[in-house]
Formats: sequence, structure tokens, C-alpha cells
Amino acid sequence: MIDIDFREQIMAILLLLSLLATAAISDSAVPTENMSNKERNELKEEAREMFYHGYQAYLENAFPADELMPLSCAGRYRGVTPSRGDMDDVLGNFSMTLVDTLDTLVILGDLEEFEHAVKLVIKNVSFDNNIIVSVFETNIRMIGGLLSAHILAEYIQKEANMMMWYRGELLEMAKDLGYRLLPAFNTSTGIPHARVNLREGMKSEELRHSRETCTACAGTILLEFAALSRLSGEPIFETKAHAAMDALWKIRHRGSDLMGTTLNVHSGDWIRRDSGVGAGIDSYYEYCLKSYVLLGDERYLARFNRHYNAVMKYISQGPMLLDVLMHRPHAKSRNFMDALLAFWPGLQVLTGDLKPAVQTHEMLYQVMQMHTFIPEAFTFDFQIHWGQHPLRPEFIESTYFLYKATGDHYYLQVGKKVLRTLQQHAKVPCGYAAVNDVRTGKHEDRMDSFVLSETFKYLYLLFADDSELILDLDDFIFTTEAHLLPLSLGQFTNVTTDFKDEDDYHMLDFMRSCPSPNKLFPNTVRRPIRDLVTGICPRVSSNKRLRAQDFQVSNADHLRTVYDMGITMVSLGEGKVQLLHSFYNAKSPEDAERGLVFMQEMVELSKQQATSPTMQLQAVFFKKADGSYEILKAGPSHFSPELTDDQSVHQKAVFAEPFRLCSALQNSIENRIAIVERGDCTFIEKARLAQKGGALAVVVIDNTANTSSDNQPMFAMSGDGKDDVIIPVVFLFSADGTILKRAIKENPELEINIMQMMALGKKLANELNVLKITLN
Repeated sequence: MIDIDFREQIMAILLLLSLLATAAISDSAVPTENMSNKERNELKEEAREMFYHGYQAYLENAFPADELMPLSCAGRYRGVTPSRGDMDDVLGNFSMTLVDTLDTLVILGDLEEFEHAVKLVIKNVSFDNNIIVSVFETNIRMIGGLLSAHILAEYIQKEANMMMWYRGELLEMAKDLGYRLLPAFNTSTGIPHARVNLREGMKSEELRHSRETCTACAGTILLEFAALSRLSGEPIFETKAHAAMDALWKIRHRGSDLMGTTLNVHSGDWIRRDSGVGAGIDSYYEYCLKSYVLLGDERYLARFNRHYNAVMKYISQGPMLLDVLMHRPHAKSRNFMDALLAFWPGLQVLTGDLKPAVQTHEMLYQVMQMHTFIPEAFTFDFQIHWGQHPLRPEFIESTYFLYKATGDHYYLQVGKKVLRTLQQHAKVPCGYAAVNDVRTGKHEDRMDSFVLSETFKYLYLLFADDSELILDLDDFIFTTEAHLLPLSLGQFTNVTTDFKDEDDYHMLDFMRSCPSPNKLFPNTVRRPIRDLVTGICPRVSSNKRLRAQDFQVSNADHLRTVYDMGITMVSLGEGKVQLLHSFYNAKSPEDAERGLVFMQEMVELSKQQATSPTMQLQAVFFKKADGSYEILKAGPSHFSPELTDDQSVHQKAVFAEPFRLCSALQNSIENRIAIVERGDCTFIEKARLAQKGGALAVVVIDNTANTSSDNQPMFAMSGDGKDDVIIPVVFLFSADGTILKRAIKENPELEINIMQMMALGKKLANELNVLKITLN
């Protein structure tokens, strides 16, 4: 790989050796044979018992508090128990753990307890509290929990003939809470404030100077708000959430397509430019993809794919995900990873990109084995950075999705290890306690609501057979808090959106990767993995290898092929592209080998093109008022006729309208040399429109300021493989183009010439015998 520090290469090699060594230990320590149905069923029932141990402890000792304090065996109330600072923004004195846990009861098939819990929520929960809460946490835990429970209550009415008394009370509660969150969206950008007062909105004195929020905080709203709008018939929630997502997309870094971590909700300026997939950003990426899955809105698929490609280019380093600076993506921004990135393999499963999902999951599993739990943050060599472990669900979530995708019992064994670890190191008489430091095993008086809502839910689902569930989970999508929203919500909406207004997407943004994992891993490391999307997005095998001389950058199949070979393209500006090849990024070892051959061919082809006499430097020239010549160096094109020897075009020049000529002409350019500007569409599209308008030739002027033929290498404009342009087309850098534009404005009748530079040199030397031209 080029442009990488040698010291970093050595560190990467040492890290790889460490990973391989740990993998060998892992394989010997954990059996990978198929788990018997008996053992699997026993683990499923143990996971159920674990849930009830925590759930009953909460109901008996903490309800109606938001959380259980398992060491104190008491409830945690906002304003009553000692403050934990910003950590308490999750609390609203609205029985959060119970609301967050409702749909887990349905997953477990306990409909009687679900009915009992719903009655408790309806009777006891109120939101008219003078309390400042996190908009993000309140949305994903409370609104998500209420909506999922409402949907399941209606499902139970229909399918089990139970809860016939229920009349949508949970939906009304969700709507009430949604309206209490709406004042947070009253910003100039549409990006919501991080916190809001449930009673006073943003009028609270404590919120007067509120301005900062995290990307995930602002970008993890849409699933719940869209569901709320579509279930209640009130479009404002979905409208506000779409606007926030649109605003976030607009402030991404245009060069890298990465997002920062913290921003100003009033100006949209970035405050922290660290970019990764962990804390502060994680669920924004998740909701980009899941919003497309739930709502069918293609803008979110396009956005996710742009972000995903950027993450895989800059942040993904083999099995590791390393934070970078969004505006300088080749520069690492910190020397540790955080536990929240453990959700990423599960999201990759949803995209069908299994190889990196397996790699990152395995790396995380090794970290867990090394430290008992995955610490809140750990360094690149797997040492502890922050030692806490609040019983997070993300790793078991990814384990569940990898098992569902592959059927590989290895992941059942991983789940068994997680279960045993929780039982041995987190279980206390009054629930399950977070670990304050994984090095000492010391407990913390804390059991977050997500332990019951997510951790035990995914653990149970991992060992449960689909036939044992009363729900068909294929009909639902999990929110970031593991709440269930039905895919049928995408079939109706009263919100109008206009995807066509987006001008930043292109065809590749909608392409999916459907890699076959059958050859990705040797049997000694991992048994063959079945493809998640077999039969849905099949890959057609072909022994025909793409050759460098056949490669066309405008061909989507070619781009996908080189991507599969582990080749990425980085634009360097001025029409130059750098190709980077990584063995790790290839879909298979065979693809990686093809990639090496392709790169070798491309190097040879570049050398040939650099010395090829077939594409010669062109010249645009005209006579100035003093009788001398202004000569401008111009680049040729691969798709138009080349002017050779004494061939030339001589005619009056005219600016095309529109100047970039990507739509129908609005003025006459017939029998003229058309002057157009680069941008908005391809070179060849401009040429076709000019040719259709009757132009004799086209001069394309660069749209990047201050580029010049004096300090930048000229290049030949590429086409799309079709030879239907029959007029000459040449390219001028912006500094040279400015000279031409000024001359035309001073003399609208100016006649210009286009011909080969070498031929012009001979012509002028013969005619004037005074001009010397140095050719590059």
C-alpha cells in the first residue's frame, strides 16, 4: 500500500500476528461442533430465567422507578437518588425499564405478564414531569418501547383473542411523549437539541445555551418518529425526523463521505471531527440503512452505501475499526476502540457483507476472552483503555445476526460463553450488576434498561428456534434498542418526500454487495459460512477475468469487479485517480490474486499511455489585438476524433447556455466552437449535447479554481465506451480557460483555432520563424 508510514506497517504486521495467535487459542478453547438440540434448549431456558431474575428484581424492588440499582436493591429516581451528571439524562421518572422491556415479554411468549405490564404502564406512567431528558434515549427507549408494545398488543388481540380491553392507550402515550420532544427540533438547521424539558420544552433556563449534540443523538430518530406518524396519522413527527436526517447528510464531509462526532445544532458546524462507527456516530449509520428497509425510501440506501464505502475505505483496517479525522481520513484520531462498535458486524450482516463482519466479530470475541468482558474501550493491542462494562448488548446482538445469517454453530458456542460469563460475573441476588472494572470484577450499582430490553432478548433469540416464537421476526425490523417495528409500516404514509431533489447520488450508491463466503476462510479457522442472501441477490460466477485495458470507470459491473478484487479508487483531483489494492478487502483469495494481476496490468498500461504517440497534446489558440498569438495547452479526449498533422478547426467561439451543458441547449451554437464548463455531468454527455446542437468542436474548461497547465499534468478525457462523438473535444485547465473566456467577452466575434500542439509549433515556426514551443 502506498503513502503509509513504515512504522505503521510494522505495527500492523505485529497486530496481525497477535490476532492469528489469539485465533488459534480461541479455536482450541471453544468447540465448534454442532450444539445438540437438548443443550440449545437448556441454554434458551437459562436465558429466559436470567431475564426473569432481572425483571422480577426490578418489579419487586424498583418499580415505578426508571432503573433498578441491583446492589442497593432499590429504584433509581431522578432527583432523589444521587446524581450521576449527564448519565442521568436517560432518566425521566417514567418507569423506563418497564416500558423498555414490554416487547421482550412477547418474544418470550409470556402474554399474561405482558398484559399485566401494559396495565401497569397505562396506570402509572406520566410524562408531565419538570425534568430535562435526552431526546435520543427517550426516543429509542420510551417511544420505541411504547410503539412496539402497542403494535404487539393489537397483534395479540387479533391472533390470541386476548387484551380485548386495549384501545390504543400506549399509542396515545407515545404521541404525548413525541409532542414533548418536538420543541427540541426548533433549530435553524432542523437538527434537534440533545436535551429537552418534558414540561417546558426548550424554555428551561438550563437549556438556554444548548447547542451541542452528537451525530447518533440527532440521527437516531427516524424509525420511531416515522412509525409514530404512520400509526397516529399525524405527519409532523416523520417530517421533523426526515428534515434532521437531510440536514446531517448535507454536513457530511464531501471529500471523505464521513461524519464527525459532535456538531452545533444552530450552525451545523462540526465541533468534534473524529469519525468512526462507535460512540457518538454508531446508530446514525444504522438508521440510514434501516430507514430504507422499513420505509423503502431510496435516499437512505444511497446515503448508507456512500457512508459504508467510506467506512470500509478509511476506518476498517482488517478486523479493526479505527477512528480517523473526517477531513483528513488517513490520519488516526485516537489510539483505542470503544465497545459500542460491536453492533457493526450485525449491521454488516444486514447488508450481506459477511467477511468483514466475521473478522470484526472474531476480534471482539478475542478481546472478551482476554478480559472476561469487552471493556468499554480498548487499545489497538487489546489492552484496556476504559475498564467498565455495563452489560452492553451489541456483541451478543451481532452474534445473533451472524448465527441467523450463517447457521454456523460456532456462534451458539460464543453465545454460551457470553451467558456463562454473565451468570458468573454479573449476577447478584437482586438482578444483574454492571462491572465497574473488568480487571478487578468490581460491580457497579447499575442495571440499565437495555439489559432486559436487548441483552437478554438477543441471548434468548440466539438459542430459540424460529418455530418456538409466536412472532415471525422476518416481518419486523429491530430498532437500535431492539424494539420491533413491522415492515408493513412502509406500505402507507401521509408524508410527502422528494428524492429527486438530491443531486449527490449516482448509480453505485444503490448497488449491493452479495459476496459468497464459501471460500473466505480455511476450515482450520472457521467452517464454511453460508450466504445470508442466497436466492435473493445471487452472484453469477464467471471465469472471465477483467483486464486492465478493458476497464471502464463508467461501467458499474467493472467497478464492482475491481471492488471485489480488493481495489479502491481515490480521486486526487484534476481528473487523476489513485488505485489502492488491499488483500484484506478482496472477497476471496482468488479475487485478491486477480486484483494483483489487474494492478500490474494497470501499471504497464499507464506506462504505455504515458509514452503513447497516439494521444497528443492539443492547442487552443487565437490572434490577439496586437497581432501576436495566445496559445493555450489543451488535453485531448479518448472519445472524439484526434486532430493530427495539419488538421484544425477554425471558427467563432460561443459560450453554451447552460454553461455546463448538462441539459437542453438554450442558445444556438450551430457551426461554432462551443465553450462549456466541467461539472454536473460527464465530458461525453456535454460533447453529445454540443454535437446535437450543431457545434463544430467543444472546449471544456475546468471548474476547479486555479488549475493550470503550467504546474499540473494534462490528461485525456475519458468516455463511456461508445464511439458516437464525431467532433473534436479538448480540455483547458481553469487558468487557461480564464484567458480564453476573457478574450471572448472582450471580442464576441473572436475566432479561435484548435489543432495538435506539435503541428502548431511546426506551422508557426515555419510561418514566423520566431516562436519556440517547449512540449511536455
